[in-house]
Amino acid sequence: MEQYEPDRLSPAQVAAMRRSFTNGRAALTRRSLLRASAGGALAAGGLGTLSACGIPAAGQSQGGVPAEDRSAKEKTVNFSNWTEYMDVDDSGKHHPTLEQFTKRTGIKVKYTEDINDNNEFFGKIKPQLAAGQDTGRDIIVLTDWLAGRLIRLGWVQKLDPANLPHAYANLSAQFRSPDWDPGRAYSYVWQGISTVIAYNKKALDGVEVTSISDLLDNPKLKGRVGFLSEMRDSVGMTLLDMGKDPADFTADDYDAAIARLQKAVDKGQIRRFTGNDYTSDLTSGDFAACVAWAGDVVQLKADSPDIDFLIPDSGYMTSTDNLLIPNKARHKTNAERLIDFYYEPKPAAELTAYINYVCPVDGVKAELAKIDEDAANNPLIIPDKAMAAKSHAFRSLSSKEETEFEEKFAKLTGA
Repeated sequence: MEQYEPDRLSPAQVAAMRRSFTNGRAALTRRSLLRASAGGALAAGGLGTLSACGIPAAGQSQGGVPAEDRSAKEKTVNFSNWTEYMDVDDSGKHHPTLEQFTKRTGIKVKYTEDINDNNEFFGKIKPQLAAGQDTGRDIIVLTDWLAGRLIRLGWVQKLDPANLPHAYANLSAQFRSPDWDPGRAYSYVWQGISTVIAYNKKALDGVEVTSISDLLDNPKLKGRVGFLSEMRDSVGMTLLDMGKDPADFTADDYDAAIARLQKAVDKGQIRRFTGNDYTSDLTSGDFAACVAWAGDVVQLKADSPDIDFLIPDSGYMTSTDNLLIPNKARHKTNAERLIDFYYEPKPAAELTAYINYVCPVDGVKAELAKIDEDAANNPLIIPDKAMAAKSHAFRSLSSKEETEFEEKFAKLTGA
């Protein structure tokens, strides 16, 4: 009974495709392909059907529900995450940073890679959370739109700042106060995901690209432009180019952005809307330029001197994957200690050096440089102040907006 949301390729799928990359690391974005046609995507009904399932509608949050915290008696924490989203040693059997945490605190981490899709995972934990039961998990990692939904539903617990001194002090300013969790009362960022413009210098053959307008309007790029099948990224980047704020736009603004993209589709400017598979189009030169995820560009640049990226003057979109503690979790304090551990610069640097996402931890650059100087100086991994200032997040949507906006985007992309 759950509405379709734009989602991601399984990190396991991404990892399998890209094992040939440097050091065998799967340092790619875990973002999405739209999974179905418009009919299949929306047939399950809008978010308004949640109430019919016995789930409170958005905006009716009663706050999180704790259980007896057994952290002092049970030195353990249960951590559910996406596949290939944690540092691993050469044997592939050990997670060095998790083992450091256990050595320091005595808290054993039961680490499970059981999140392959936001919707799928939500379906897995929804019955227990709706019934007020323990999911068996102390920490879960969810993308911002789903994290916001669980907060609205009252299904995650408020965090205790006393247990999060490093997180409170070191969280980067650009991630501090999303509209779905102002002040980060219920969540902290695991990793950030940036949307940029990527291009193939050889395929451009001297054509200048500096903006989304160039992608949509330059006739020399006709049929060689790609946009993403993730609504928030493609529409968000278009809104920015139109001088609109993705964090504060109207339905009319949204319709104008869709119309602008539709015009580019109709005249053959946009070759297609893609998920992660744009990477092959970009490297082959079928795309001269496209909207892309920074996690891909880091590796594509390492593999090909022709690939590069730019940040438009109008700005770029940022989303996040987030750490949350579900209701009735038995080891809340242990979970908060683990969250805080990853906001210390040294563990954060070790994690970042392996997965190459946007690190949300201030002060990590010097530590990362000791491990990988190129990563430390890469603005796609450690944004400088100028780049961070250009980042924008897509605002939360009401149930009605979610349904209407996704229908319009699906019609545009032919999904």
